[in-house]
Amino acid sequence: MSDAEVIVVGAGLAGLMCATTLQRSGVDVMVVDGADEVGGRIRTDVVDGFLMDRGFQVLNPAYPAVQQHIDVDALGLQMFGSGAGVLREDGLAVLADPLREPEHILDLLRSGLLDPSELVALGRWALPSLGPVSWLTSGDDSTRAESMASVGLTGPLRRVVDAFVAGVVLEDDGSTSNGFTQLLMRMFALGSPGLPQRGMRALPEQLADRLYRPVRTGVTVDAVGESGAGGAEVAVGGQSLRADLVVVATGASAADDLLDIPAPRMKGVVTDWFTMDEAPTDLDMLIVDGRRAAGPIKNTALVTAAAPSYAPPGKHLVQTSVLMADGTGPVDLAHVRAHAAEMYGVETDAWEHVHRHEVHHALPSQDAPLQIRKPMQISAHVIACGDHMDTASIQGAMVSGQRAAQGYLRRRTQQP
Repeated sequence: MSDAEVIVVGAGLAGLMCATTLQRSGVDVMVVDGADEVGGRIRTDVVDGFLMDRGFQVLNPAYPAVQQHIDVDALGLQMFGSGAGVLREDGLAVLADPLREPEHILDLLRSGLLDPSELVALGRWALPSLGPVSWLTSGDDSTRAESMASVGLTGPLRRVVDAFVAGVVLEDDGSTSNGFTQLLMRMFALGSPGLPQRGMRALPEQLADRLYRPVRTGVTVDAVGESGAGGAEVAVGGQSLRADLVVVATGASAADDLLDIPAPRMKGVVTDWFTMDEAPTDLDMLIVDGRRAAGPIKNTALVTAAAPSYAPPGKHLVQTSVLMADGTGPVDLAHVRAHAAEMYGVETDAWEHVHRHEVHHALPSQDAPLQIRKPMQISAHVIACGDHMDTASIQGAMVSGQRAAQGYLRRRTQQP
């Protein structure tokens, strides 16, 4: 007797997407997760009325999987401006999309970053991201640093792009696949990111709410494997749950522990959250450090300039994100405050520190050459999915879960 036709281990985006896809085709699905709520790495903590996502995260509604499967209107998405503030040696410049942010055209012209030769080099580097996706997923691939250098993108504008990308892919050495980087740049070109009214947790919660069987949280899975009687089983607290198929939709490290599959290198980030009574800026965009001698903060934002719901009335909320280097502890809070003071041009000693998130496994590395589709079949009745099996993004997680479900449905229709 089976406990469900399919058991999904992990209630992150990949697992929830897999489960909802299977359910639409009439499959009885059970989802289990060791955490106390759904979401995987997408979690929102609430402290004293402030919403703080674990590691600064945003949702880009341009992702095809989001457009197809998520009711974005129901999320109440609050949009950031299309562009970025850039700290330079002589102050803060604003680089904004002149079509989406026409009020910042003069700021753009005054930025001092529109050198014609660099703009040509940037155009040469960015052009593939505006063409067919196949341009980015086939053929030769190199690291981001190698690709930028090959087109002569080496000056101040390069530092701005590096600073912006570092906060997205969580590395500042240019080692990420250029194809993957340009896939992300394509999404930024097609849409502006935002934050749901209730925090990023609203995204996985929307998927979980569609399941007939509520997700079983707080369930620690000890092992996954084939069943001697056919099908597969999940060992939970000395008992076994049986199913025709088990989908392991955990993070990369947990999947390695359960299935002994190689896990990619994981990258970490430290996000600090500060509140203050007076807003340090009116800019509703990310701010990055484009100086030669940049500080530790890779990006910061006055979150409440775009998403007022993230703070109680009359309060403002700033996030700062710093990369977590291998073998070293997080950057001292005083150092973060000092760098934030430079980036905003205000004193930060009176800012109240609300919370710090240390996310050690925030994002799988995406090394060159880019391999988008990794084999998912582990054994006859066990499949793995997740962003570590696709692209390290919300899009990749959702597509991976859908692929896992579709593979099982094809097999199911072929059975006599």
